[in-house]
Amino acid sequence: VQLQASGGGLVQSGDSLRLSCVASGRIRSLHSTGWFRQAPGKEREFVSAITWRYGSTFYADSVKGRFTISRDNANNTTYLQMNNLKPEDRAIYYCAASLDRPYSVNLYRTSEYDYWGQGTQVTVSS
Repeated sequence: VQLQASGGGLVQSGDSLRLSCVASGRIRSLHSTGWFRQAPGKEREFVSAITWRYGSTFYADSVKGRFTISRDNANNTTYLQMNNLKPEDRAIYYCAASLDRPYSVNLYRTSEYDYWGQGTQVTVSS
């Protein structure tokens, strides 16, 4: 499975951006797609995730109410709509995908994901 993330950029505080993550390859084996971010000097952190089959969504508390994750199964694409961006949202955003497993997974953990995209930079100026 290959993941291609795009949509990052430089915006001002309060602006919006939409990130896209296109998956290719063995799509049928996927369970979910997640977005993580990593700011300079910090660990990679969970942002949001969505399951492919039922569309269940998960969000970090820091982005609830501002970010919305969605998917387009026909085009194998996951989106992250980011509204009311803040300077603390500045980071490299990575999309990741987890394989379907016969047991529940914790989508908040980086270790649960099997494939990672290359990252897209989001910069928010105050």
